[in-house]
Amino acid sequence: MNKNILLMADVVSNEKGVDKDTIFNALEAALASATKEQYGDESDVRVAIDRETGEYESFRRWTVLEDESEEFEFPERQIKLTYAQKDHPGIEAGAVIEQKIASVDFGRIGAQRAKQVIVQKVREAERAQVVEAYKDRVGELLTGLIKRLERGAVIVDLGGNAEAIIPREHLIPREPARPGDRIRGYLYEVSPQIRGPQLFMSRTLPRFLMELFKLEVPEIAQGLIELKGAARDPGLRAKIAVQAKDKRIDPVGACVGMRGSRVQSVSNELAGERVDIVPWDENPAQFVINAMAPAEVENVVIDEEAHAMSIGVAEDKLAQAIGRGGQNVRLASELTAWTLNVMTTTDLESKKDEENRGVLEMFMAELDVDAEVAGVLVDEGFTTLDEVAYVPAEELLHIEEFDDAIVEELRSRAQDVLLTKAIAKAERAADVAPAEDLLAVEGMTEELAYTLAGAGIVTAENLADLATDELLEVIEMDENGAQALIMSARQKVYA
Repeated sequence: MNKNILLMADVVSNEKGVDKDTIFNALEAALASATKEQYGDESDVRVAIDRETGEYESFRRWTVLEDESEEFEFPERQIKLTYAQKDHPGIEAGAVIEQKIASVDFGRIGAQRAKQVIVQKVREAERAQVVEAYKDRVGELLTGLIKRLERGAVIVDLGGNAEAIIPREHLIPREPARPGDRIRGYLYEVSPQIRGPQLFMSRTLPRFLMELFKLEVPEIAQGLIELKGAARDPGLRAKIAVQAKDKRIDPVGACVGMRGSRVQSVSNELAGERVDIVPWDENPAQFVINAMAPAEVENVVIDEEAHAMSIGVAEDKLAQAIGRGGQNVRLASELTAWTLNVMTTTDLESKKDEENRGVLEMFMAELDVDAEVAGVLVDEGFTTLDEVAYVPAEELLHIEEFDDAIVEELRSRAQDVLLTKAIAKAERAADVAPAEDLLAVEGMTEELAYTLAGAGIVTAENLADLATDELLEVIEMDENGAQALIMSARQKVYA
């Protein structure tokens, strides 16, 4: 019988490619499970198999607990310290007492039961091996054979008992996939799970496109060309930004290849997806112009605060710039990380003139200057009173039309207007008194209540309806304090 144990460990280990120790652990678990039937399911049994001879011994175990321990619930596998010390003087809580017991016959537990336990342990070991083998390969391209299709997803056999899944949303739309076909994907996640796939691949992520170019373009692998980003409409169109580290290299030409061979290879892998190769530029406006290709951009207006750009193109090029279904401008926006608004050059000029006219009239009214002085400020890119009041005086002095006297006067007038507005705002806030229930909120002070009221938070209900970040925009305090104040208001309102 002992020889049978050793033989089973050898056979299963060789067939499944799992180390013998895992097989022995499975056998020990099967024997322990059978032994527990004699002592009750709540008992704790350990079986130890000699790895050399196949002989095994069984032990019943009790965990020692303090006499007053609340964890003492199972006398079948727990024992109080006082009783344990009668037979084991000096033993301490937390120790384990083992008593050798008769071992069950290996043949009695049944081959089927042993097989079930072994198969389960082997599967767990195999899955652990897969995770260990691939956990450091996230971000790589993997190739395998399509094993089967499951609810729109593709299961890929990578060899060596490893399977990966390409979820439905990570498959290129309308791309044929048949069992037995060879397929390549980008490993984006390794997730240890008890059941189901553990390796997740994608054919739609922008990183998949970038990794394909690394394979096709040696200059990228050598570090002579850097991939700065990519955006995709899977199966239809993509844009990828490239930058040459060596000025003697044409990054676009290198990625296109001789007669388009390199980019064509990538396109074929992506089910015919058309790829635009865009030169990266540190100037955001120039980068956007490059990304909008093949459309020709005539004018760009940048809104730094909104992180947006208005793009002007010729009227007959508007449809091309936008692309079918907005595809071209959407991909350019994703690639550059700027919000892009495309319009005709005429519309852009009209919009710019209208905005400038509003700023011009504001400067004339607020600073009490004529159209000529206000026009100079607008032409130099000033759009707010704060800019006039607080930019370094040297910047204003660089304007040809301005001298020291004009600059000093403009700065003084802008600062006076801003101060007047701040005082008026404070006075309006002081005129608004907080409601009694707001003053009664736990943790509220009178000064804080008036500050909140000035910001439109007059009642406890107004305060209770706020999120923490909204309150922090109104008052300066730590996040925990703001959260506690809101919770106090909610308890008062919704009690």
